[in-house]
Amino acid sequence: MAKVYAMIADGTEEVECLAVVDILRRSGIETVLVSAGKTKDVISSHQVKIQADATVEETDFSDGDVIFLPGGMPGSENLSACEKLIAAIEKAIEEERRIAAICAAPGVVLGRHGFLKGRIATCFPGFEKEFEGAEYTRQGVVTDGKITTARGLGFAIDLGIELVRLLLGNQAAEDVKGKIQYS
Repeated sequence: MAKVYAMIADGTEEVECLAVVDILRRSGIETVLVSAGKTKDVISSHQVKIQADATVEETDFSDGDVIFLPGGMPGSENLSACEKLIAAIEKAIEEERRIAAICAAPGVVLGRHGFLKGRIATCFPGFEKEFEGAEYTRQGVVTDGKITTARGLGFAIDLGIELVRLLLGNQAAEDVKGKIQYS
């Protein structure tokens, strides 16, 4: 079974995070919501209280197929400052596992730490200034190799469907689209 570690931090854009988590779980993908903070309790960018399944300190990312990074501010800054998360992303890339990010996170987390070098990626307009050595595109969702990025909240469902397609195949992506009346 495919497994995704979905990160969340104080200031994360809740819909970007939870829409993707919802699509993944509807598709039968094991999805663990991981707090980048010291506790499982997180306050989103719009003051929604969310409880994660685990904290970053409790999590061994090595069995995950994907590490997913939602955007929002200051959530993306909080993810970028999480040393254990950055080390897990670096290891996942070395092991050719998937990384996904949306909105500010492609720039603030992936770009800032050099993970997008030589790739085509998208993000919320303005955060591409963090794309060190990467090419910015205004596409809604783009997969370049093992890294998938999305522009913003309006593309959260598309990102979830793309991850289902990458992990489970085209039929599973079509099945979940039918379940949520997406067409």
